[in-house]
Amino acid sequence: MKIGYARVSTGDQNLSLQLDALKKAGCERIFKEKISGVSRNKPELTKLLDHLRRGDTLVVWKLDRLARSTRKLLETVEAIAEAGAKFQSLSEPWADTTSVGGKMIMTVFAGIAEFERDLIRERTSAGRVSARKRGVRFGRPQKLTADQKRLAMRLIEEGKSVSEVARTFRVHVATVYRLLENSDELAAIGDRAKPQSFAEPRK
Repeated sequence: MKIGYARVSTGDQNLSLQLDALKKAGCERIFKEKISGVSRNKPELTKLLDHLRRGDTLVVWKLDRLARSTRKLLETVEAIAEAGAKFQSLSEPWADTTSVGGKMIMTVFAGIAEFERDLIRERTSAGRVSARKRGVRFGRPQKLTADQKRLAMRLIEEGKSVSEVARTFRVHVATVYRLLENSDELAAIGDRAKPQSFAEPRK
């Protein structure tokens, strides 16, 4: 069974051209949708994919009706294949998994897409390594600068409580405790760095 999918981006656009082409191609049922191509949620397309059975062929007028990116197109074609169905674009004869040639081309496209993903991952990884060597820090920005950390440690050594230091620098007390836990000076501070010792500032 041939099942068509027609989509336009806005309610003002007309589906007639696509519907005529799909009917002429022999589609017995057509799912119609008026929604932007960049939208991730396409209810009618989802229904169509759920409706597909082994031996069916999903037909579109043009590839961009089905997906706006190579990655999304290949994901959709893979979902079609998993259902045991085939795929055909009327405007792009090479995008036709009902033929041996079209099946081969889509396989090549999938390989290229995977290659591109691997290259991106490799570049990203190399970029992060290079950035770390230059001293770039990843993750959430530090609450306190190096100078502020040194000053906070000095205040604690002088007898200020964790809560007082936290208020001084306008940070959460947990930030100060983490500073103590990670500081090389913690051993020198000794028991004064423990949370219970900061209930009252030292006289």
